[in-house]
Amino acid sequence: MRDYSLRQFGADALAGITVALVALPLSIAIAIASGAPPAAGMITAIIAGFLISALGGSRVQIGGPTGAFIVVVYGVIHDHGYDGLLTATLLAGVILLVAGLLRAGQLIRHVPEPVIEGFTIGIAVVIAVSQLKDLAGMEGAALPADFLPKIAGLWAMRSAIDPVALAMGLATVAAILLLRKSAPRIPWLVVVVALASLAASLGLAPVETVSARYGDLSQGLPIPAFPSVQSEGLIELLPAAFTIAFLAGIESLLSAIVADRMIGSSHRSNAELIAQGAANIVSPLFGGLPATGAIARTATNVNAGGRTPVAGIVHAFAVLAVLLFAAPLAGALALPALAALLIVTAWTMSEPHRWPDRLRMRRADLALLVVTALLTVFANLTIAIAVGTMIGIALRLLRGEIGVPRWHTPFRWGGDGRDQSDIN
Repeated sequence: MRDYSLRQFGADALAGITVALVALPLSIAIAIASGAPPAAGMITAIIAGFLISALGGSRVQIGGPTGAFIVVVYGVIHDHGYDGLLTATLLAGVILLVAGLLRAGQLIRHVPEPVIEGFTIGIAVVIAVSQLKDLAGMEGAALPADFLPKIAGLWAMRSAIDPVALAMGLATVAAILLLRKSAPRIPWLVVVVALASLAASLGLAPVETVSARYGDLSQGLPIPAFPSVQSEGLIELLPAAFTIAFLAGIESLLSAIVADRMIGSSHRSNAELIAQGAANIVSPLFGGLPATGAIARTATNVNAGGRTPVAGIVHAFAVLAVLLFAAPLAGALALPALAALLIVTAWTMSEPHRWPDRLRMRRADLALLVVTALLTVFANLTIAIAVGTMIGIALRLLRGEIGVPRWHTPFRWGGDGRDQSDIN
């Protein structure tokens, strides 16, 4: 930053605004899918996005709510209410802060890659299934948190499918996937979701919007306050807090490594954990969701020219400007299009292009991947991570593998479409 110039500020500002355009519909969609108020996603992008960029160990990391948290957040809200989620997030922030101060950043890398891939695939399946209700415009009670009852609930309301909403949702999925493949540098998800929402606003496609279901978005940030949870409830929330902290640590480290490879730099993992801790302590005070480094948004930032933390800070202020001055536009987003956006996100998370490599894995590693994915879907993420990590570490010890495992870079985020894989 000592050699920072007006030219670099221009590049960072443009990148920050570009990322904000991507983050805005995605943050709202993640909040809705998590069972939280839509504005909570924007608040998280603002508060956590600012702190992660200002305090983090990566030059270009973009923070905010991510799809990986949807399963955990939905379950915590279902079981403990929204104050329970805010408390669990705050506890997770304290755990991350302590981990960073104890220099535990490198320990996260010892989690076996089959476990990471397994719970990521499992999360992707749950996210995609949870979006079918809004994608098809079905009306009815909120879906249960558990997977099999969720499937049963969807089947029970199958007669309520809205053909117009379903057509919009499927068209949005197809358009994003096809256009992104043909011109990957253009943020097609923003363009497609905006066009679908415009069609809804003009009455060309009468589907439900964010404001129609949830009311108008509040213009501005709420007054910070501590969540109200009894002391005995803290013990019940600890497993969720550790799960949130683990996910935040894993995804932020993966995202930072992706960024390192893209800009030829290196991040400070312990500083990144401290920033994640601060973000997850402050975000719930404003009613925000858990946050971490967002791989897709970080890659978008780099591809748009962002090279310093200023880009992430501009991204946070740009989202704040929308919340202050253009909240009705955010409220006009069409719910089927947002559901389609998350289904595309889930598809990308699952990395379908890697299945040939996965099938060539050692049988024990492939079995570990499948078991972790199944536990994520049919049990819960906490059990999946705990069981998968214990089995994975035991397998590595039996093989005499005591070094830090190699992780591949998730997704194909290179501007030229190359698969950047096998990262340390």
